[in-house]
Amino acid sequence: MGKKTAELTGPALDWAVGYVMGEKLRILERQIVCPEDYSPSTNWAQGGPIIEREGINIGTIDALNGPYWEAHMPYGMSDDFGAGPTPLIAAMRCYVDSKLGDEVEVPEELL
Repeated sequence: MGKKTAELTGPALDWAVGYVMGEKLRILERQIVCPEDYSPSTNWAQGGPIIEREGINIGTIDALNGPYWEAHMPYGMSDDFGAGPTPLIAAMRCYVDSKLGDEVEVPEELL
């Protein structure tokens, strides 16, 4: 099922990141169970290396309900962008957008 990259969150966002990276993902009861505890959108040990490798720029913007995060691919390389309530969510949305575009086919059981 197609879902806007800017709206991906939780297991659906993690699945999209894993898909881009070629991970062999297994889903059980709406969670990614293989590789074990795969969650780059909430785990800095998994998402951090992607940010570093890709050179994703992360910053905060002031929003009505407090800070909101945005992420961009390195300037001059693309116009890919991600935003979200945390730096990891913003960065992983940006990463997926840079590889798969504005809409992603996500397994229905993760939505």
